[in-house]
Amino acid sequence: MIGLDAAPRVVLVHAVPVAMAPVEAAFKRLWPQARRSNLLDDGLPADLERAGQLTPELHERIARLVDHAVGIGAQGVLFTCSAFGDAIAAKAACSPIPVLKPDQAMFDLALEAGRRIGMLATFAPAVPNMERDFRAAAKRRGIDVDIESVCVPEAMDAARAGDTARHNRLLVEAASQLAHCDAVMLAQFSTSVALDAVQSVLACPVLSSPDAAVALLKKQLG
Repeated sequence: MIGLDAAPRVVLVHAVPVAMAPVEAAFKRLWPQARRSNLLDDGLPADLERAGQLTPELHERIARLVDHAVGIGAQGVLFTCSAFGDAIAAKAACSPIPVLKPDQAMFDLALEAGRRIGMLATFAPAVPNMERDFRAAAKRRGIDVDIESVCVPEAMDAARAGDTARHNRLLVEAASQLAHCDAVMLAQFSTSVALDAVQSVLACPVLSSPDAAVALLKKQLG
């Protein structure tokens, strides 16, 4: 068994509390030895919605969260909110440790699944940047893809209210719009709780980001 002193310390940075349980479950399944600390700034989503874009102030806020993680001895940082990808990538480029966006590993899996990719989202401000980043990932591989997104903000409201059953039901109902796709991605970490329910109504693979992200971080940290 790996001793605590030998296990890497990973800091998980959250913008919504509902993202915390899914990634914790992924760590328990895939990398229980990792020492995990959680940072939560639950004002980020509302501030992003008010600003309408990732402002310099929000970029700096994301950077400070990474700096804090480094300061407490993190060997890797994983963000769990997909709406801040550009700010995360900017900080990752100059960070002394791996800093992962929540969706980059899931994108790789989706690109291996086919050329018609669907995405089920619950936080609308995240969708344009995720679509852009997905197309950029495909371009780097020399792959032509089509991505089609369906956003169900009511499901996020249900999740925040603790109504997981309604959250899952709304996503299942929306999933039929993406039945023609080669794979469907669940955009937010919080939507991963609906993985089995959505998969039960779709013939194509349904992908979620927590498992893929944990597996990638584990690989990077050895």
